[in-house]
Amino acid sequence: MGLFGQKINLEGDIYSTVRSENMILRDHLAADRTILSNQNTFLAYLRTALTLFVAGITFIKFFDNLLIEIIGWVFMPVGILTFFVGLVRYNRLRVILRRLQRCDETQP
Repeated sequence: MGLFGQKINLEGDIYSTVRSENMILRDHLAADRTILSNQNTFLAYLRTALTLFVAGITFIKFFDNLLIEIIGWVFMPVGILTFFVGLVRYNRLRVILRRLQRCDETQP
């Protein structure tokens, strides 16, 4: 099981039956777009994580209200967790896409 109960199945992914030699130009371009989209999504996770972490530090450092400081202490681990969730999702799809591009002949 992956994060949030998602089933991780890298061996039987949806691209396992696709061979590179059977792909036409449109398919190769779609794979390239998917790679760029995966990178863009990871950068969005990174921006969100950094924003949450910095907001948490700001709430702790510059406000004297106890409730706002508690919110700041909650934002910091949520920001770190957001970064790791984005990193895991990025790497999972990157492995699948790399396997698709490599066109390993040993795959069924």
